[in-house]
Amino acid sequence: MKINDFNFAGKKAIVRVDFNVPLDENGNVTDNTRILGALPTLKKVLGDGGALIMMSHMGKPKGKVNPKMSLAQIVKPVSEALGVEVKFAADCAKADAEAAALKPGEALLLENLRFYPEEEGKPVGIEKTDPAYEDAKKAMKAAQKEFAKKLASYADCYVMDAFGTAHRKHASTAVIDEYFDKDSKMLGYLMEKEVQAVDNILSNIKRPFTAIMGGSKVSTKIGIIENLLGKVDNLILCGGMTYTFAKAQGGEIGNSIVEMDKLDVALDVIKKAKENGVNLVLGTDSVCGDAFSNDCNRKVFPSNAIPEGWEGLDAGPDTQKAFAAAIENAKTILWNGPAGVFEFDNFTDGSKAIAEAVCKATANGAFSLIGGGDSVACINKFGMADKVSYISTGGGALLEAIEGKVLPGVEAINK
Repeated sequence: MKINDFNFAGKKAIVRVDFNVPLDENGNVTDNTRILGALPTLKKVLGDGGALIMMSHMGKPKGKVNPKMSLAQIVKPVSEALGVEVKFAADCAKADAEAAALKPGEALLLENLRFYPEEEGKPVGIEKTDPAYEDAKKAMKAAQKEFAKKLASYADCYVMDAFGTAHRKHASTAVIDEYFDKDSKMLGYLMEKEVQAVDNILSNIKRPFTAIMGGSKVSTKIGIIENLLGKVDNLILCGGMTYTFAKAQGGEIGNSIVEMDKLDVALDVIKKAKENGVNLVLGTDSVCGDAFSNDCNRKVFPSNAIPEGWEGLDAGPDTQKAFAAAIENAKTILWNGPAGVFEFDNFTDGSKAIAEAVCKATANGAFSLIGGGDSVACINKFGMADKVSYISTGGGALLEAIEGKVLPGVEAINK
């Protein structure tokens, strides 16, 4: 069922949103991007004359109640964004009365789903090596189904609109669907846009295709790097990964971050790029610091000749030019991960050079997809969010989708 074709009039809709928003020490929302992203779906439900029940997780409370991760803190900003006074159910698994009392045009937010271990469906307090683990796992899976059944009982229809958790087989994302027929479950507008954006990258590639992978570790990105080697024309690897590649090729990297157990993986990536005819762009120079601090002394060194006592914290000027050259003529661009420690204002130039080149290519007709928390924070920090084609709300989900994996939260709706 497509959300555009569904009439919510007189129905109660339970919507899985991603309200895992950052809060300051006083519980104030510091970035409401995810709340704003959910509005088209939420307003569709209310606009049709339906009653709206919103459910989400926040943080990683590990199955225990934690007031610092309570969704009660965001009731006011959600109400303001939605233009409706949002009611709150202080226990997501005991919200029968609140759900039953909900009238058309009214909205209810359930407490953090992850206050219950059943949401994630993983046994708590038992190691995988314990002989009783398999029995505990079966018991938890049964409990997860009951938890999902309870959530489903509040509503007549289900909308999955949390792309950021679509790669998780949780009660609210990929089990609850079992309690709704095919005509009563659907993807929300945000999910539809995310799935389409991934499809644009994978199935509708306009060449040249440039992918930019940043971040500190090769290990967390190796799956997607290997997948991309068969698809891209240019692959830029930047951020902390630079130094694992430099070390693998015999370079000196000073105090820079490195994964010594992934040197062979780095060499394999270089070999596969050559075999696939991919232009692999690695950093040749780095802006280095004599401490991990914004106010440290800075010097530019070749990325494979960094002296002891110095560490690479950003892409150097020559590297920035090479990155821009591989980006500016592209017609399809994927960016995940910054080029340096962009949180430090003195080490933002590499990431900014990427952002500017992506915006320039987009202005020339490229499709640009930005995904992953740090890349999104980057593009927002530089005030360039409106100059790219699409910003994804999901980090892990986006990467798994681009790796070619089936997302449980999408599969659940389609089956």
